[in-house]
Amino acid sequence: MKILASGDIHGDIRIARELAEKAEKENVDLVVLCGDLTYGDGSIENLIGPFKAKNKKVLLIPGNHETIATADFLAKLYGMTNLHGYSIKVGDIGFFGCGGANIGLFQLSEDEIFNTLKYAHDKIKDCKTKIMITHVHPADTKIEKFTNFFKGSTGIKKAIDEFKPTIQLCSHVHEAEGIEEKIGDTKIFNVGKKGKIINIE
Repeated sequence: MKILASGDIHGDIRIARELAEKAEKENVDLVVLCGDLTYGDGSIENLIGPFKAKNKKVLLIPGNHETIATADFLAKLYGMTNLHGYSIKVGDIGFFGCGGANIGLFQLSEDEIFNTLKYAHDKIKDCKTKIMITHVHPADTKIEKFTNFFKGSTGIKKAIDEFKPTIQLCSHVHEAEGIEEKIGDTKIFNVGKKGKIINIE
């Protein structure tokens, strides 16, 4: 499976169109949007439409700049999936997620983040390959070193340690766009707004 993962679009329609073009050109099977689709829960027009026009399936989660309600609205409007607290299976690949962050409009405690991921993970725990999608990054990572403002999430770090996903996708820290690292056997990608193509075997 080939996916295009992105985050932190912040209401920029031009970026949404460019990503949709990239998804079509690269013939990806799935688009994953890791939150902060809007800026302050506004500017929602034409953010998902370009992907719909290209017949691309989209998984999305809210970030710290939009609420669950906004993510639900966008998902329902375009027939996509808000993965916050949910999971889906595509073949033997399981996707599960938790949106929001430990700051912002939709703020969660670390316990809430972990428990949301646990609830979602339980439905796909037997999948051979597991992809965990969050907005914020895990604690104790290189990504934290790129910002003095946004601490990593201990709830996400705990979920990685316990559930051992194959891949974890996040965004949130703009300065860390493109950073790749590992926690144990889990590959961590800060995908950023330009988007990252990931091949999943």
